[in-house]
Amino acid sequence: VQLQASGGGLVQHGGSLRLSCEASRFTLDYYAIGWFRQAPGKEREGVSCISSSDGYTLYRDSVKDRFTIFIDNAKNTVYLQMNSLKPEDTATYYCAAGLWATLQAGDFGSWGQGTQVTVSS
Repeated sequence: VQLQASGGGLVQHGGSLRLSCEASRFTLDYYAIGWFRQAPGKEREGVSCISSSDGYTLYRDSVKDRFTIFIDNAKNTVYLQMNSLKPEDTATYYCAAGLWATLQAGDFGSWGQGTQVTVSS
C-alpha cells in the first residue's frame, strides 16, 4: 500500500488549493481514505474522510462548507478541494488509508508523506 500526497503550496487568505492522494499497489475499493493535518506544536487532526465503497464522507466542523473530498476511481486518486482557506488551515497535510471512515488517526494504518499548505493572512 502506497499513498502519494501532493498539491500543497502557498496561498493567500481566501484562496483555494486542491490536494491529491494517489494510491499505488492497491485499489481504493473497500478502503476509506482520510486527510489529516498537523501544524507545528499541535496534534495531528482529522480533516476529512471518504469511504470508497459507498462515498460516505466526514468533515471536521471547521472545514465544513469549505472543503470537499472526492474520488476519481479511474485515476485511483482521492482529492481534497480546499476553498476559502484561512491562516489557521496552515499545516502539513497527510492522506492515509484505513478500513473505516473516521477522523481518528489511529484507525488508519497506511500513510503517505505530507504536503505543506501555507495560508498567508
